[in-house]
Amino acid sequence: MARVKGGPRAHARHRKVIKAAKGYYGRRKSCFRTAVQAVEKAGQYAYRDRRVKKREFRKLWVQRINAAARLHDMTYSTLIHGLKLAGIELDRKSLSEIAIHDEKGFAAIAKQAQAALAKAPIHAPVEKAAA
Repeated sequence: MARVKGGPRAHARHRKVIKAAKGYYGRRKSCFRTAVQAVEKAGQYAYRDRRVKKREFRKLWVQRINAAARLHDMTYSTLIHGLKLAGIELDRKSLSEIAIHDEKGFAAIAKQAQAALAKAPIHAPVEKAAA
């Protein structure tokens, strides 16, 4: 019986990998073996960075909110605490967008947070019992 090499399947598989490696530099785009390695590594980076992207954006939103809050004599943490006390449920992404594009709106939100902080009872520090 004749040996079967699987030519059409192998060619299709090679073509798929080479197509995925399009735009890579040097042999990584044309040699099958190196293209397989490059495409596999790219997939690992893509998988990892889909999760990292969420962290990076949250960090960016927090920085923007902090910068806008400091214009109203507050820090990020006091602003967020004031918003929780005021019952304002805005996520960091939308709060960041408001801070960038609607300064008056953010000022109103910050004012509400300050008012809620002013109303909130201040907890007295707990004294430690003498041992």
